[in-house]
Amino acid sequence: MWEKLALSEDILMKVEKPERYIGHEVNSVVKDKRNVRVRFAMCFPDVYEIGMSHLGIQILYDMFNSMEDVWCERVYSPWVDLDALMREHSIPLFALESQDPVKEFDFLGITIQYEMCYTNILRVLDLSQIPLNAADRGEDCPIVIGGGPCTYNPEPLADFFDIFYIGEGETRYRELITLYEECQDNGVGRIEFLRRAAKLPGLYVPRFYDARYKEDGTIESFFALEEGIPATICKEIASDVTDTYYPMKPIVPFIKVTQDRVVLEIQRGCIRGCRFCQAGQIYRPVRERDVDTLKRYAMEMLKNTGHEEISLSSLSSSDYSKLPELIDFLIEECSRQHVNISLPSLRIDAFSLDVMSKVQDVKKSSLTFAPEAGSQRLRDVINKGLTEEAILRGAALAFQGGWTRVKLYFMLGLPTETDEDIRGIAELSNKIAATYFETVPKDKRGGNRVQIVSSTSFFVPKPFTPFQWTAQCTKEEFLNKAYQTRTFICEQLNQKSIKYNWHEADASVIEGVLARGDRRLCQVIRRVYEKGGFFEAWGEYYDNERWLEAMEECGLSVDFYTHRERSLEEILPWDFIDCGVTKDFLKREWQKAQRGEVSENCSQKCQGCGAAAFGCGICVEPRE
Repeated sequence: MWEKLALSEDILMKVEKPERYIGHEVNSVVKDKRNVRVRFAMCFPDVYEIGMSHLGIQILYDMFNSMEDVWCERVYSPWVDLDALMREHSIPLFALESQDPVKEFDFLGITIQYEMCYTNILRVLDLSQIPLNAADRGEDCPIVIGGGPCTYNPEPLADFFDIFYIGEGETRYRELITLYEECQDNGVGRIEFLRRAAKLPGLYVPRFYDARYKEDGTIESFFALEEGIPATICKEIASDVTDTYYPMKPIVPFIKVTQDRVVLEIQRGCIRGCRFCQAGQIYRPVRERDVDTLKRYAMEMLKNTGHEEISLSSLSSSDYSKLPELIDFLIEECSRQHVNISLPSLRIDAFSLDVMSKVQDVKKSSLTFAPEAGSQRLRDVINKGLTEEAILRGAALAFQGGWTRVKLYFMLGLPTETDEDIRGIAELSNKIAATYFETVPKDKRGGNRVQIVSSTSFFVPKPFTPFQWTAQCTKEEFLNKAYQTRTFICEQLNQKSIKYNWHEADASVIEGVLARGDRRLCQVIRRVYEKGGFFEAWGEYYDNERWLEAMEECGLSVDFYTHRERSLEEILPWDFIDCGVTKDFLKREWQKAQRGEVSENCSQKCQGCGAAAFGCGICVEPRE
């Protein structure tokens, strides 16, 4: 067996998938801890299979371990079976590479990807035997630092983190680690280190800020508690995504994980400007990776991992300007090596379908459209930039190419939605099914039956989007809309070819509370955890009553955080963060949405969002 394991063989034999906990995977980095000055535990607060699929952690892992004085190791959330055993036997949470307890590290970095993992963060701290509240941590505790998209509203987690890193991780960590080493050399304590860290760009240290509230519960003011602490935190951005860190030797897991393949990030940001999409706003401006660099990365990562699939990663792969050249190269090289190509985030047009027909088994795969809304009116409200004509044309091309299964994704509860918009979901699904019968002659169908799988999620307003001011639906309203959708689908001529799925309404409401909440929610999250709440993103472990009880016990209202429309003058909990997209731009887009006006995408016309201030990417490149 391995030289050292945190778990005994007896315990490993009692848990599902012990490979989650033993480390030593191919390409994992092991250093001599006597030769490094800073030890960094990088945590994804969910189960191993999901965390191992996250590209951001792989990039930071590679970056930290390229520094001679730093050793970065990985930590994931133990599954429920091991959780019980660790508590029973008082085993502290440990890092995979060294199997050492997390509490012995200098930093614990936690990526925060979605709101429903917030209680899992407390669980990671608790199992690590680190005080949950940052104010209770002593000199012997790691510095707990959070990153990822949810840090664009860090306030619901403010009590639990020493630092939040706002933005892309490649730019500022070297400076932070050097500051930490200098403070260690000079005997500077934890609080003073945090005070100095708070003055570095992109770093938010919540203990040096506070908020005052009005009688109606809205924020009266948000302010720094000490002189010299910045009033605004500007996000960090890697202006040149080609000349930055990328993991040439990704870790190869022992077990199958969610994304068991080489991942090639081709660009960051999105030109489209969908008004519901947080990622499309906070990752502006669009920055592309050089195509020749991507070709080299692809070949090197395949060689170093032995993976049999490669996937392109971006918010909208079709918008990458060198996509045809990259695809042609990958098809030629991957067919030679018998490697599959996965192409998510493609628009369904003639080029994309031609490519997919070359790289997929067209008889088995399904195609995905994301109209998001059933009517053209509502697609204009959300600035989707997709017409019914384009959807039906893409479907016809797909059916001609041999596809017989189409997945459609919609949202219910979007601003200004009416019953007619909901009916449009059923009618569009029906039109796509009819397109199959019109496009494919009966004698060419080979006994295949077309299947349209229409799925609806419930709309959750997010910070830094034009919809950050809108009211969210109640649970009852959401369920009524899902029932309406099902009823309308049952009225369609081709209803037997349409399958309808919808998401849970309870969790969507609580996600909305956490997404736009303030730091008063810290006490709620802690109570939910103390009541036994974790793995809240997993349906079988989610308990809505726990959340409602905790909200009531803390004297807070779900309605206040979700079901009211904010005024444009209200101070929002995240207003102290500058994500590059200005509040004035978001207000303009919110007003245009209410008028049903569309905005051209970034490649067609600059909308003056503010991201040009970063001086990079599409903002400084000539438009076609």
